[in-house]
Amino acid sequence: MKLGFIGTGNMAGAMMGGIIKNNVFKPEEIIGADLFAPGREKVQSLYGIHVTDSNMEVVKSAEVIVLSVKPQYYESVINEIKDSITPEQLIITIAPGKTLEWLGEKFGREVKIVRTMPNTPAMVGEGMTAACPNQYVTKEELDYACKILSSFGKVEVVSENLMDVVVSTSGSSPAYVFMFIEAMADAAVADGMPRAQAYKFAAQAVLGSAKMVLETGKHPGELKDMVCSPAGTTIEAVRVLEERGFRSAVFEAMKACVDVAKGM
Repeated sequence: MKLGFIGTGNMAGAMMGGIIKNNVFKPEEIIGADLFAPGREKVQSLYGIHVTDSNMEVVKSAEVIVLSVKPQYYESVINEIKDSITPEQLIITIAPGKTLEWLGEKFGREVKIVRTMPNTPAMVGEGMTAACPNQYVTKEELDYACKILSSFGKVEVVSENLMDVVVSTSGSSPAYVFMFIEAMADAAVADGMPRAQAYKFAAQAVLGSAKMVLETGKHPGELKDMVCSPAGTTIEAVRVLEERGFRSAVFEAMKACVDVAKGM
């Protein structure tokens, strides 16, 4: 096996889907471990990978190991596998708050680790992942890890001091965006639009707006101004959002997210 996952939940499944779709690895080159039988059976059914209930089987089989369990289980999983990790194996982590220093202390020896923070849009190939290697990872190994991560979206190498900010900016932010889309759709339904159509209009507006930011290179404020005609409908909506503290609410939510990530 070339790639192993310890934990086969939603994020792991999203990563597997992109990796297989883009032919980075074949299904038969991937193994996933999960104590929860329905979880591992789901990814086996969806992607045709090997599955097991043994974390040690993954460690003994795979060249690259993704620790895709929840943060609270990291220490127990590391305690289980640390003595069997070889100097050649590469560990990819996806847990917020678990620093390279913390991870190194838990493994208790020199282990190649790339700390990452992906997000759920990986499920549709539009993920955004930050990556940060420890001192034992070579440039070639980091490039290899980034090749894996880029199979389900975009990836950028960042300094570790930014990783908690990444959690709030891309890791958790899909939830904020989904809430925004839902709120817009609810308002449209209140004004008579069928719900399915309301979700489509709202989601496509968000998708198109994000694409404009990425592809035009223009400042979001400039793009906002392009929509706001004098005495028009949009500027009135913007006025109400400002009055109700829209920017401040987003700002404070993201600060709170960072604070929790730092405490994990």
